[in-house]
Amino acid sequence: MRMVSNEVERGQFYSRARRTLFGGRLRQAQVEGLSAVLDVWQARTGGGKSSQLAYVLATAFHETAATMQPVRETLAATDALAIRKLEAAFAAGRLKAVRTPYWRPDADGKSWLGRGLVQLTHRRNYEAMSAVTGMDLVADPGRAMEMDVAVVILIEGMRGGSFTGRCLDDYFERGREDWAGARKIINGTDRAEMVAGYGRAFRFALE
Repeated sequence: MRMVSNEVERGQFYSRARRTLFGGRLRQAQVEGLSAVLDVWQARTGGGKSSQLAYVLATAFHETAATMQPVRETLAATDALAIRKLEAAFAAGRLKAVRTPYWRPDADGKSWLGRGLVQLTHRRNYEAMSAVTGMDLVADPGRAMEMDVAVVILIEGMRGGSFTGRCLDDYFERGREDWAGARKIINGTDRAEMVAGYGRAFRFALE
């Protein structure tokens, strides 16, 4: 299936997405975020594989709380506030999967908390995505909050298996569509069925 590319097709996509995913209303920032993903996907893939694109959009929708804009973990307005929120959750035992508090500033004062359209965490992942994006995210991890950087991290990280070793082709290729299993690209089985539902809705919007 060809990806939405011209103005009419994009209009149809936004209309369907507005009804099925955004409660009948799309804010300008959401349109801009959706457009950024569509543009970069077109540029880097030629516009094919609509199920893969739909799951990328679904992931951004979930990870950004439907804002379609780069966000910090906990949706905090600043790194300092995000760190305080994460510390409180950790102390209360709400982050049971976390062994090492990766958000605590290192010796250089840098925090490797989640940022972007997909929550990029831990220094090693910032290092890996520096190579993918061509941006030195280790020198300035805050650049993961820039839309042009965040979109490349989202798309190329999911295409290349940079986050968990699993990639889009593992779940959407040669007629296979494993919407729930694809959550392993990002975060095991956490909210897998929920994100799968978003993915199917985005595929409908792209048709």
